[in-house]
Parts: sequence; structure tokens; C-alpha cells
Amino acid sequence: MNNLIIDIGNTRIKSALFRGKDLISESVFSDLKEALSCWKATEFGNCLVSSVKWSEKDLRIQLPFDFLFLKNELKLPIANGYGSPATLGLDRLAAAVGGWQMAGKGPVLVIDLGSCMTFDLVDEQDCYRGGAISPGFLMRAKAMNSLTARLPMVELEKKPENFIGTNTITCMQIGIWYGVEFEILGQIKKYEQKFPQIKVFVCGGDAQSFESLAKDHIFVVQNLVLHGLNCILNHNVE
Repeated sequence: MNNLIIDIGNTRIKSALFRGKDLISESVFSDLKEALSCWKATEFGNCLVSSVKWSEKDLRIQLPFDFLFLKNELKLPIANGYGSPATLGLDRLAAAVGGWQMAGKGPVLVIDLGSCMTFDLVDEQDCYRGGAISPGFLMRAKAMNSLTARLPMVELEKKPENFIGTNTITCMQIGIWYGVEFEILGQIKKYEQKFPQIKVFVCGGDAQSFESLAKDHIFVVQNLVLHGLNCILNHNVE
């Protein structure tokens, strides 16, 4: 029996089809109408929807099939030891579950590179503990542009080849790129000191920019949130 996983963001809709733990296919849509035409032609037994754009009530009207909706009350395969669970972004929790499932056990550090960078820990007792939130690429660029009088908005399509900028634009690009990279490496080092056996997963929209970080205990899995959502669905229907 296949699982349909739907992750609705502010601008894009991602979905994936799983059989058990195995990813069969994934798709990205620009609007719900386009997505519905695909889902109606898809055979699946169970569905989980995560949405930051529409409420569960709205989606019960718009989707012509039954589904579980991701919310704080849903059962998780790991414990949640966060100090303020009501304020915890469920995308952070889903990514942490995805990393935990792929590792097989904690400790696991999941680094999600989106609008913000998030660092999330599942400890050796398989309990989500929290971590850190930091500005992502675009947020850093926008902050320098909007909070200063003369700094321009810069493009961040690829990592600068040089480490030393020769003009304002390249200096900004280098500052952003290497600031993010060094923060990631620094955070990983701190976690490794406390948890020597930790496994690290890097995911999110900008994850592919850091494929070079991958090694025996560091894995780059861009669609980790979808795997985590599927793990949560399996835990609730088994």
C-alpha cells in the first residue's frame, strides 16, 4: 500500500509517493489545481498533509480524499523534549524524524537550509531536544541590503571561487557563503564534541550547495522532510 505525502509551503507544493520507507517518486507543483490533477490519478492507501498555507478545515473542503493532517497532537515515533512544543515548527520536527529514521537511532543532528537555517538534535534516547535557528542565504543578503544605505542586493547562485573579495558585491557574496559554511562546520564540531557518535543530515532548498561536506557521518538529503513526514504517517497508521 502506497503513502501519499503532501507538503504545502507558501509558494510551492511538494508531494511524494512512498511504499513503506522507500521513496517511489516526488513532484513539485506551483498551485493546488495542478497538484490535484496529479493526485487524482495516483493510487495510494494513506495520506499525510503538512501545510503552512491552508488550515485542515480548508483542505478538507479542497481535497477529494481522506488524509491525516500534521499537527502537534499527532503521534510521533520519537519523544518531544522541546521546552515550548506549541511554538515548534512542525517542519523542523519532520526533518528531525527523517534524519532519525535514516540513522536508525540517535544522536542525530539535522541541518535544514531554507529561509532560515535550523539545527535540530535528536539525542541518544531518541528524544527531540531543539537546537538553533539562524538566517539563511537570502535572509542575510536582504538584511545587508535593507538595513544599510549603500549595500546592494546581491545574487547568490553559486559559491564564490575566491575567498578574498575584490569589490563590494564579491565581498558580500563571500561573506554570506562562507559565513553560512563556517557556521555549519562550527555547529557540527560543537555537537561532535558532546556526541562523538552523532550522524549529521543536511537538507532543504540550499542543501545541494553543500554536497562537498558529505563524508562518512555527514549526509546531504535534500528531501529529508518528506521522508520524515512519511515516517510519521507510518507510525500513525501501523
